[in-house]
Amino acid sequence: MSYYDIKSRAENWLKPVFDEQTQREVKELLENKPEELKESFYKDLEFGTGGMRGIMGPGTNRINKYTLGKNTQGLSNYLKRQFPNEDIKVVIAYDCRNNSKELAHIVAEVFSANGIQVYLFSELRPTPELSFAVKYLNCHCGIVLTASHNPPEYNGYKVYWQDGGQLVPPQDKEIVTEINSLDYNEVKFEANKDLIKIIDTEVDEAFASASISNGSFDTSAEAKKNLKIVFTSLHGTSITMVPKVLEKAGYSNLHLVEEQSEPNGNFPTVESPNPEEPAALKMALELAEKIDADIVIGTDPDCDRLGVAVRDNSGKMVLLNGNQTMLIMTWFLLEQWKKQGKINGKEFVGSTIVSTPMIRVVTEAYGVQYKEGLTGFKWIAKMIKDHPELDFVGGGEESFGFMVGDFVRDKDAVTSTLLACEIAAQMKVKGSSVYEKLIELYSEFGLYREELISLVKKGIDGEAQIKNMMISLRENPLKEIAGEHVVLVEDYQKSEAINFNSNSQEVQTLDVPKSNVLIYYTENGTKVAARPSGTEPKIKFYISVNTTLENVEDYEKVDQELSDKIAGIKTDLNLA
Repeated sequence: MSYYDIKSRAENWLKPVFDEQTQREVKELLENKPEELKESFYKDLEFGTGGMRGIMGPGTNRINKYTLGKNTQGLSNYLKRQFPNEDIKVVIAYDCRNNSKELAHIVAEVFSANGIQVYLFSELRPTPELSFAVKYLNCHCGIVLTASHNPPEYNGYKVYWQDGGQLVPPQDKEIVTEINSLDYNEVKFEANKDLIKIIDTEVDEAFASASISNGSFDTSAEAKKNLKIVFTSLHGTSITMVPKVLEKAGYSNLHLVEEQSEPNGNFPTVESPNPEEPAALKMALELAEKIDADIVIGTDPDCDRLGVAVRDNSGKMVLLNGNQTMLIMTWFLLEQWKKQGKINGKEFVGSTIVSTPMIRVVTEAYGVQYKEGLTGFKWIAKMIKDHPELDFVGGGEESFGFMVGDFVRDKDAVTSTLLACEIAAQMKVKGSSVYEKLIELYSEFGLYREELISLVKKGIDGEAQIKNMMISLRENPLKEIAGEHVVLVEDYQKSEAINFNSNSQEVQTLDVPKSNVLIYYTENGTKVAARPSGTEPKIKFYISVNTTLENVEDYEKVDQELSDKIAGIKTDLNLA
């Protein structure tokens, strides 16, 4: 888009349909900030893997009352067409971020102005509770105002449907088409206060009970009492629910990182409120060493991701990566289902194409079906919806998300935190540990090691760089990775898999929705995936390598060999 077109788009925001404050901000961009003007108006904000996220401010490519109002107007129109003879109901929640509460009220007002009944949480709540509330309140859809773990300048808008899962095709495209057909002057901002009902503890209690019901597995009271837990909410919404759930479940030896317990959209004690980043859990780890804790758990601002640290065999606190946390949780759930005699081949575990292949290996060893989808929990929720004949055990992805059962249809750090404590408590009472169990699993099923490399590419130029990197990978496909021949390439944008095992190339169709993802597999089981993020200005590379572990005593040596192999791959691909 030319600068002239961008300037013309911005000048449209000087019309009376926009309030005076917005017009002043746009004038400032037009007169003094040309680069910021381009970033703010060069495109419309789009829905990605986790809803719509963006920097707050004026403009079509920003989060503000007008872009969210237009979203909500389009969604209102769509709901009315889909449910023409019903009294439509929606539920809205919001997180700790700056402006989340105000934006949630604006969204509620637009829905109500369209004659739609709104249930609005009185204060900030975890995202998984919103997913639960959609079904609990028998709503047609739900909205949560959140930007998950993004930096403080971001906010976002996630849409959930009747099943409690996020939007998936074709609904997402249909709603976007409806939104794009609107002008800003068509948005109804005049609230009907009679249609906005504030909700509070009723849903809280039901959600807490459901979390305990799904996340508890016959752990003795003594084992719970003896587990020393450090928990941090990283200034986010989990403080409203996680301590309550752990206490109700019987975990009394809980120690909070008090400096991070106060919700704050500026996240003053961390550079990034993301439990994927080791630095985010620094204060929690320091407290754990001070009080000799058994386990550390931290959640992101909207409480759908969790980071876990446990003690290794030398007594040192070590952070588990998302694949390791998912592995231990999946194994534990499968073991519980097996003990209860509930496995009959009509169950499944869900994961994603960029997560560790080890989940498939472990799941199928228990005689349970394994299903794999694109990145994002909306695809796991869709698996549940598409297969009512199967029982869902649990599911996760490498980006520190896990879901226990199907009462919530999104990643759920509340119930997963309880599950992590159940596993740690039961391991401790047996004289073992989470860390020891991980090594046992590696010995039994193979040692898999993964690493994620994220390259940040901000703004218009960054977007172009990411696009060109994916084009280059497609036009010049890798033939070898660190000396290993590539035998399979999956291109999810083309919906095709090319097998190079034989002299001739064999092309198969991938039966999943199109997505901008490339995955390479080598002759030795190495896997490298490339994927632009759907929620952040990043391109991500996922590396997975594996080998056998004949003796648990050799774990550190073999694990280091795999670590060295990943380092070689990163160098080979210019990612080091």
